[in-house]
This record gives sequence, structure tokens and C-alpha cells, in this order.
Amino acid sequence: MDWFKKKVDEITENVEKNDSKNYIDTDLQKNISYIKSQFGDAFDVKYRKYNTQGKEIYFIMVDGMCDSLLATEQVILPIIDADFTDEKGDKLIHSAADRVSASIDKSITNDLDEAIREAIYGSIIMLTEGSHFAVMFGVQGFPKRAVLEPNTEMQERGSREAFVESFKDNVTMIRRRVRNPVFKTQIVEVGVTTKTRACVCYMSDRVDKKMLENVVERLKNSTIDTVLGSGYMQSFLDTKHSSLFSGVGFTERPDVLTAKISEGKICIIVDGTPNALIVPYLFIEHFHSMDDYLKRPYYATFIRILKIVSFLFSVFLPGLYVAVCTFHQEIIPETMIFGITGQESRTPLPIMLEALLIHLIYEIVREGGLRMPKSVGHAISIVGALVIGESAVTAGILSAPMLIVVGLTAVSSFVVSTLYEPVAILRFAFIIVGGLTGLYGIMLCFAAVLINASAINPYGVPFTSPLSPTKSGAWRDMLLRADWKAMGKKRMQINKMEK
Repeated sequence: MDWFKKKVDEITENVEKNDSKNYIDTDLQKNISYIKSQFGDAFDVKYRKYNTQGKEIYFIMVDGMCDSLLATEQVILPIIDADFTDEKGDKLIHSAADRVSASIDKSITNDLDEAIREAIYGSIIMLTEGSHFAVMFGVQGFPKRAVLEPNTEMQERGSREAFVESFKDNVTMIRRRVRNPVFKTQIVEVGVTTKTRACVCYMSDRVDKKMLENVVERLKNSTIDTVLGSGYMQSFLDTKHSSLFSGVGFTERPDVLTAKISEGKICIIVDGTPNALIVPYLFIEHFHSMDDYLKRPYYATFIRILKIVSFLFSVFLPGLYVAVCTFHQEIIPETMIFGITGQESRTPLPIMLEALLIHLIYEIVREGGLRMPKSVGHAISIVGALVIGESAVTAGILSAPMLIVVGLTAVSSFVVSTLYEPVAILRFAFIIVGGLTGLYGIMLCFAAVLINASAINPYGVPFTSPLSPTKSGAWRDMLLRADWKAMGKKRMQINKMEK
């Protein structure tokens, strides 16, 4: 390990934050020279100098990040046509910001590095001689994707809106659903190089203050060089790393996020990614969906039971099949044992290796279909199902019962898609344990998984609650789903689920 660490250190360097301020100088040319030294020969950074009434004014903007028409009409033309006869330096800057410009989104700073970051975000920067300040006008106009339907969290009766890459648009979609000033947002910059904005969303009248401080502190103290998606921050928000399960959830639906913050949870929207993070996230929430709350309670309860059964199938079915066929043949009914024995006797591999091989092939086919272009992705799935599956059984390489088990497992694993990652790993683990130790080993391994999941305690809220520790009042929306006439009178509070 020391050798590997030395080799890593040879090609890497530590990420260090620089929180010191670079104050704006009264010498305008010195400020412009510093900005040009930071951007270098970047072709998309535009500098425009104006002399109005004997006063030199500079505008700096990043082409493509700003709306040029908006910048001209609301910022540049009003300022160069304004009367600044008796104003100069700091007074001129404040007058341009407060009196002249028609732009609503504007702010003043004395930090030159902050002004540069705002220019990159899509603001136009105004500097003048003799002033310690710069005024930043928000005239963003960068290209962005339109609001479309969700790709992963499909619902029958829910909203058809999904998050996009612009975090301001995402916050707006939440604001439309929570028309109340208790909905708060807080911006935190993450990524030493990328300076990515993360928006912390919560409801001030129900969020736990200590939990909020903990989340914001973790984001601020995250020493990471580049942040290009919300998944970069998940490790910093997770409170337990030695587990396959995570206390941090994610969603691409604004209605789901609104429901989570209404329970006192905290959501983080990272600029540039269409997925929001949710903390704390409980295990039982993986089996809930927005459709559960839009349908009749009895059917929503049935669907949740169906999801739990599918989850158990996807984790245990291959391992149980291998364990029973290897060590516990007496469990198999007489009408089935001869067929299974005949099929398995014609395959060249032991049952455990056969199960591992076919699940490995399935994961390869799935990954290939997922990463390939959509035009050929379906073709890969068809080839994998027909050629590899049916032909392998005909050739005697695989048995038909094993293929049925794999097919049922694959379908079940997609019923609860948010748990696919831990399910895929646990499935292989249970196949190996079942092939080596039988049902007794599977029971012990299952107990270890339960203990590991129960040890997760994200922000003081047990991951397995309200099942363990039991919170009987929360059972109204756990496996069962109460009617809205009863459930809508009192709101759920996540901070009351604490130990």
C-alpha cells in the first residue's frame, strides 16, 4: 500500500482551498490587467471601454454566458447615457447600480476574484477608475435544455416535469409548488477549480437546525478539485462509508423533492446536473413513489408489498437456487427434481459457477445496452436475450431452470431501480455463499447485511426506521398507506424519527 501511495503522489498534488480575497484596486488598469492575466487569451471574454463625461468605464462579460441584447438594453446603454457629472469612483459605481440600470439582478463586491466568478456565471461586470468596488449585473443567457419528462422515475399520474442542468430553473420548479416564504435556499460553492454552485433547499419551519448546519459545513469543507455532478458530493454527505447502502438519496422529480423537504429533510441541487440529493434518506423510502400518493390506499399498499417481494427476489433468488440444488435437494418437490437434475447434468459447469457466469453475462449485456446509442441499444438487449440465452441452453452450456431464475431476477431488480447498485453486488455475494455453505450461510450473510444497514445513522436518523427502532406512528406511511383524510391532517417530521 505504501508503494501504491507513493506512485499516486508522483502524478497528483493536494487540493488546497484559497479563501483569501483579492481586493479591487482604485487603479482601473491594474484591475483589468489582473482579469486579463486570469483569462489569458480566451476568445469568449469580451472587454469594452467607454468614456462618458470624462470618466472611463469598463464592461467585462463572457460571450455565450450572457444575453447580449439584455446586457445592452438594461445595462450598457442606460449607464453610458446617464449623467455622472458630479459622480466618480465609488459614488459612480453605487449610482450606476442603484439609480441608472434597469437590471433587477445586481450586486456590488470589493473582491476581484468574486467578480471574475460572477462573469463566468453569466453576469456583466462594471469597473471604473478610482473605485474599490465592481457592480455585477445578472444578464444570464447561456444555452440550456428545456424541461422534459423524467427518464428514470416514471410515473402514471404524477407531474411530467423533470429537473434540468440549470439549478435556477430547478429551484423555480420547486418554488412553484411551495408558494410560501418558509421555503429557503442557501448557495454553497464546491469544487476548488470548477467553483460549482450547490443550492441547499429546505423549509425553515420544520428543518432541524443542527442537521442543516452539519450539511452546510460538510459541503463547505469538501476539499475536492472538480464537481461535475451531484454524485461527486454524495460521499461527503454520507455519514457511513463502510456499507453498500447510503443515507443519501437522489431524485430527478421536483414534486418528489418538494414532498421530501415538507418532511423536514434537506435537498441539495448541484448546478449542471439534473438530479438532486436528499438527506437523510431512509431504506423504506426506496419502495415509495409519487404514484403511491395519487392512487387509492389499498392499491398503493399492494404495490409497496410487491416492490418488497421483488427486492427480496432480486437479492436472494439466485443464491437460494444454488444453495438448494447443491446442499438441500430434499426441499425440491419430486415433480421438479428430476427435470432440474436432468437439465443441470447436461451442463459442463457446477451450479455456482454457472450462476456466476450467467449473471456476469447479464451485467455485461445490460451495461452494453445502457452505454450504447439508443438506436442500437435495444438490438444489444435482443441479441443478449435470444442468442446468448436460447442458444446457450440449446448447446447445453446453460440449463433452462437457471435461465428462468436469471430472467426473473433481472426483471425484479428493476422494480426498485434506486437499489440496483447494492442489489447487483449482494446477488453475487449470496450466490457464492449459497454455493459454499448452503442455506445456513445465506441466513448468516443476511443477518450481517441487516446489522450493517441498522448501523447506518444519517444525521441522527436511523436508516432502518420506522421499522427499527419502531415508530408506530410512522407506520401510516411505511408499508401501509393511510387515506389522505387521515394522513393529511398531520405532517411527517423526519427529526422526530431520531433515536
